[in-house]
Amino acid sequence: MKSYQVPSPGKSLELVEHQTPEPQGAEVLVKTIACGVCHSDVHIHSGAFDLGGGNELPVPVPNPFTLGHEIFGEVVAMGSDATKVNIGDRRIVYPWIGCGECDVCNSGEEHLCNSGPVIGVMQPGGFGDHVIVPDSKYLHDAGDTPDHLAGSYACSGLTAYSALKKGAPYTSNNSLIIIGVGGVGMMGLQIAKAAFNCNPIVIDVDEDKLKLALENGAIAAINPTDEDAMMKVFEITGGNASVAIDFVGSELSTGFGINLLRKGGKYIIVGLYGGELKLPLPLIPIMERGIQGSYTGSPGDMHELMELVRSGKVDPIPVEKRPASEANQTLEDLKNGKILGRAALMHD
Repeated sequence: MKSYQVPSPGKSLELVEHQTPEPQGAEVLVKTIACGVCHSDVHIHSGAFDLGGGNELPVPVPNPFTLGHEIFGEVVAMGSDATKVNIGDRRIVYPWIGCGECDVCNSGEEHLCNSGPVIGVMQPGGFGDHVIVPDSKYLHDAGDTPDHLAGSYACSGLTAYSALKKGAPYTSNNSLIIIGVGGVGMMGLQIAKAAFNCNPIVIDVDEDKLKLALENGAIAAINPTDEDAMMKVFEITGGNASVAIDFVGSELSTGFGINLLRKGGKYIIVGLYGGELKLPLPLIPIMERGIQGSYTGSPGDMHELMELVRSGKVDPIPVEKRPASEANQTLEDLKNGKILGRAALMHD
């Protein structure tokens, strides 16, 4: 098999040919058809997350390692104990796998386990043309979803859905603000319409993304760099926005976004751009705003999301197809904001 591996954090990916793994026990071998490229891949590739103030959080990955957690592929082999799947089935891989033994996993929150074999992080991912999946329960039918889009639901779709659930219910279009309409934010817009009957306000610094968001149902689209941006939001919401979901997660986005909420509003941070959150402490109790993180989604969230996707209720987002051999350039383009929507690496 072939993999585009990171030899060590921050280094260019290298094409490596090695023996295709054989599934054991309940394992399933999936031949990768397409693998989405995510902003998390950019951070994992660099080896650290920016914590602000010159501090970083190292990513504990093996060396070398194979990125890629938005995987869509075909089942080509199964261990002797594997069930509920057949050779030739085409499936999305849920990558946020826990240890399966701790209290967190037993509560159904595998994605929050600290020691799980997450595919594309701790275990080889979809930048390789074959992937071992520990159990068929992590495989999901994509229905009629196009190959190049399907894998995106395992991260950008799941992440957006989980964050939206945390903020629900939404009493009106004006109650929800989405900050950042890149790949995950655009997925959030589509899922907000499909699952929560809400056409939110969107905020982004990129005019092309704002235009695309309006074309896809946003009730309003505002550039925060405009001099009167905050006043525009207040005019639309009447100062009553109850939830803001930040798909950027930067010092600038949080500094702007958290002040858009009413008293008692909820600010949900999803993005991993980095930096520090700086707030006047008295305003936290005075405004009684809640600040919450949201990280991917649980296996249960994935099942709920895929039911929506298979029903055809979630409109597709733009996904640019690229050959897997362009993995390095795709990571660089994503890092520099040159990709509108999402990108997927297509394997032969």
